[in-house]
Amino acid sequence: MAKIIPFHGTSFDTTVVGDVTRVVAPPYDIIDAAGQQALHDRHPQNIIRLELGLDQPGDSPANNRYTRAGSTLHEWLRSGALRRDTQPTIYYHTIDYRPPASDPRAPMKVLKGFLTTVKLEALDSGHIYPHENTRAAAKTDRLNLLEACHTNFSPIWSLYSDPQGVVIGLIEAAVKGKPARIDFTDDVGFRQQLWAVTDPAILAQAVEAMGPKPLFIADGHHRYETALNYQRLRRQQAGSPAGFQSYDGVLMLLAALEDPGLTVLPTHRVTTTSLPSYDKVQALFADQFELQKFPFTAETQPAVRAQFIDALRTNGRTVPMFGMALKGTDSYLTLTLKPAHRPPANASPRTKLDVSLLQQLILATLCRTEQEQESILYTKDDHEALDWVAQGTGTGALLLNPTKVGEIQAVATAGERMPHKSTYFFPKPLTGLVMNVMESE
Repeated sequence: MAKIIPFHGTSFDTTVVGDVTRVVAPPYDIIDAAGQQALHDRHPQNIIRLELGLDQPGDSPANNRYTRAGSTLHEWLRSGALRRDTQPTIYYHTIDYRPPASDPRAPMKVLKGFLTTVKLEALDSGHIYPHENTRAAAKTDRLNLLEACHTNFSPIWSLYSDPQGVVIGLIEAAVKGKPARIDFTDDVGFRQQLWAVTDPAILAQAVEAMGPKPLFIADGHHRYETALNYQRLRRQQAGSPAGFQSYDGVLMLLAALEDPGLTVLPTHRVTTTSLPSYDKVQALFADQFELQKFPFTAETQPAVRAQFIDALRTNGRTVPMFGMALKGTDSYLTLTLKPAHRPPANASPRTKLDVSLLQQLILATLCRTEQEQESILYTKDDHEALDWVAQGTGTGALLLNPTKVGEIQAVATAGERMPHKSTYFFPKPLTGLVMNVMESE
């Protein structure tokens, strides 16, 4: 069901641009304004100039960050800063890393995947499954860029089931003993490696092995829906041509659901609007939740915080459990959903998610208006969420456990969508390692 298409990838020529670490970038949607400017200043050919250009005074429909990205792309292709591979290729990619807040003495985890183009399919086709809702503004931005550049600069990250590791084993065997095309340590200390696989026999086997497998979008829902919109526009403009066109595919990083190197982080909520008092909050939720207080002083706060987070992580593995901290209080609070209020076994996969229960039972009570909901901040970092409250950036922190991969698969397969900011797959693939410049553009 997943039609993968080996492609002629485009990448930076390091003999022209120099050190590859200076031209790649994190995914555009996790870069803040300061990071955007820093990447622009880092190197004249950093990928940020294409993926997330800066607005300039006097921008107009004819001259803006999207049109500048298009002209810059063509300039880099002409100068040789970017080069296109001459053979159909899939790219084996590994990331050696440590998850946030993990024990520094623990062994590194390794995420294994491969970059390829994948034939676009409607999201109700049963071939490619989303799991999160999208927002219109983000899709408009990405469509403007795609129309200007006709290029996928960053991969959509999708997952497939392969308990025996057949596909990755096949690709891994093809590069065994061969030096990586790219091998460097990135800004956060992760080792990034990339190999090009061009053997037609291996490519044919990979295409065949992936054929029956549905894909589950882990990260990049906005870009996938944008690619579908772009495909629709181009086919209309071209009079619905027969056969596969370059815009009928999209760049993806594919990894196995069962890969032990895959990490899913929680996405905590931090409110910024006024909340009820601590006593009132406890009274609001006492009927539905078992409440446990973790009081602290200035001296005991670090140890109590560690105890609080450990309790959330340990006990929350088997029951719906949340953590809470309120501005101006000297206690943390865990909320464990009482058995009588837990979803029944036959409830929909979405209903049973911790993030859904948090939204329905806690956030809907504390943040009743759309404006209050829209003002919520998000972070994957336990300590950052709690620090924002302690420092006054937020009024309350709501911590939850990460969604399990199997739960995400169940939601997607059932045709449901998770609430906004439900998952954070880690580590995020870098932008600029390999790009898909569409052939017929």
